[in-house]
Amino acid sequence: MTIESAAGRSADTLSGGPAATRPEIHRMENPALHHPLLVAVTLVLVALNLRPALSSLAPVMGDVVRDAGLSSGQAGLLTTSPVLCLGLFGVIAPRLAQRFGTERTIFFTLLVLGFGVALRGVGTFAALFAGATLAGAGIGIIGVLLPAVVKRDFPRKISLMMGVYTMALCAGAAIAAGATVPLERALGQWTGALAFWAVPAVVAAVAWLPLTRGRQSAVGPAGASVRGLWSNRLAWQITLFMGLQSALAYIVLGWMAPMLRDRGFDPTTAGLIVSGSVMVQVVAALVAPMLATRTPSQSLAAVSMLGCSLIGMVGCLYAPLWTIALWAAILGIGQGGAFAVALTLIVLRSPDSRIASHLSGMSQSVGYTLASSGPFLVGLLHGWSGDWHASALLFVAIAVAAGVFGYLAGRPRQLRL
Repeated sequence: MTIESAAGRSADTLSGGPAATRPEIHRMENPALHHPLLVAVTLVLVALNLRPALSSLAPVMGDVVRDAGLSSGQAGLLTTSPVLCLGLFGVIAPRLAQRFGTERTIFFTLLVLGFGVALRGVGTFAALFAGATLAGAGIGIIGVLLPAVVKRDFPRKISLMMGVYTMALCAGAAIAAGATVPLERALGQWTGALAFWAVPAVVAAVAWLPLTRGRQSAVGPAGASVRGLWSNRLAWQITLFMGLQSALAYIVLGWMAPMLRDRGFDPTTAGLIVSGSVMVQVVAALVAPMLATRTPSQSLAAVSMLGCSLIGMVGCLYAPLWTIALWAAILGIGQGGAFAVALTLIVLRSPDSRIASHLSGMSQSVGYTLASSGPFLVGLLHGWSGDWHASALLFVAIAVAAGVFGYLAGRPRQLRL
């Protein structure tokens, strides 16, 4: 069974450019095990686990710092290290998929992710740091491979499936941000609340296991490489757009709750506001790719979403407290939409699933490494100034730069390597 011709035709339709001819890539699979509906459901289950490790820490960060005796530098490392690992480990994902197969790589990486999350339940800084590192590595690898799975298995439903995938990512972040404090109160300790998020990772691994049977790697033949990607201007525009909008997202995940607490909200309310903002991302993430692909260019969609992010963040920091829900919703629209458009651009600008996998690896590895500087710089600026004004200026600068690269990456063209 060959899929490259269908993927190439889909890329032509959505991005307006001719797809390059690629060697056929064969799959051997049991049709019942790899039915599109089953793949879609399990993909959603996996995607739900790619943000709880990141969004569950901030709501209980104050308790973690107090009970574990962390310094401000150690607290900053816990928010920065997993995002940095997303970048450092994402670059090896295509090679792992070529060596072991895409489905097997995702399965075993889910187990690593679950172990890393569970390790946080030990409660010491060493365990928290090791757990954050393992979780970030797992998220980075899986996050690179899933867009290529969409390109391969759903070549004619790219905008829909990228919306569903991004929606699940945002939903996982929202659920963890809103439920971790209630879990802490129910279990009587933050260690159990943080470790709890290993359970859905194990569930997703069990659901994904049937897909590992009888299928060969479909992201390219073993040892295949993509020449010229790292010197391609369009690839770098997509990468910088991905990285800069991700920096904004991780600033919000890591620091929005403390910002709101400093404005006078109690920890539960601050967590719920962040969770509500991320829940709005769920809807925006589903709708944005479908709207963005209605025209050959996605530039307007990218710039509009960055504008919403900027307006929403400034409103959350400076607007009257009774309007916070409005600004949090606008922020959610912008961030969910920007992330969905960034992921969709990876697929649309790639002529086949092999290049999509490598472009995903480049854009997410470099992008998330760049993004990790966002929450780290906010921590430094807050410690230096004692308030959030300098952090707000940083957010503005990143949003403007992301808008520029989003405009460039959104123009209707395709990678030619």
